[in-house]
Amino acid sequence: MSYQFLLFEVTDRLATITVNRPDKLNALNDATIAELGRAIDDALARDDVAGVLLTGAGRAFVAGADIAELESQSPLEAQRRARAGQAIFRRFETSPKPTVAAINGFALGGGCELAMACHVRLASEKAKLGQPEVKLGIVPGYGGTQRLPRLVGRGAALKLLLTGEMIDAAEAHRLGLVDQVTAPEALLDTARALLQTMIANAPLALAGCIEAVDRGLAVTLEEGCTIESDFFGLLSSTADMQEGMRAFLEKRPPAFTGH
Repeated sequence: MSYQFLLFEVTDRLATITVNRPDKLNALNDATIAELGRAIDDALARDDVAGVLLTGAGRAFVAGADIAELESQSPLEAQRRARAGQAIFRRFETSPKPTVAAINGFALGGGCELAMACHVRLASEKAKLGQPEVKLGIVPGYGGTQRLPRLVGRGAALKLLLTGEMIDAAEAHRLGLVDQVTAPEALLDTARALLQTMIANAPLALAGCIEAVDRGLAVTLEEGCTIESDFFGLLSSTADMQEGMRAFLEKRPPAFTGH
């Protein structure tokens, strides 16, 4: 599958998706967002892909939406654009294969929202993050008002949303917006090593953890525990569970098959 605004590469069971509009700081126009949807669907459909790494080319992860497209949008067009982007970002969030954002530079507006849709976020020491939409007279449209408070808490999220301020990687890590900060030259290798650690585990168990957390965040603790116990029971019927238990008792690495 070919892309105009993305690079898509599969190596060692990892799909690396790189937003590739460096002359525009990887700003998200409608075509790029549509390609992101195709790319995550491609990664999920491929048997040779077990995890997904998302990053940006050049100085930015994604510096925001393409303002040239937003400037003339009607209210109905704006709503449709937001819902289309939300649906595609949601596919990264609900992917049964781990998704990791490697934030190499600016992650602003839609870029910060895209990173937040991934399961784990690593940032270069040079990264800058923020939701500056209020400076343009709008609110975030791709999930920023919803994911940010879930990650950093209500007060910290509102401070970022209402000021539109840009923060550095260290502050983003302190708040819990990113999970790890690395030297710029180590970012991609660190992200790949993390994904390799993840995908060495049982695929069905990975998918179960992702879905249980995602669904559990939307319900009460009691309902969430029910979701967890259902997965605990379901996975106990799998060949991977038998292999994992046997490998542990035999003191050897497991050989999971996803069954």
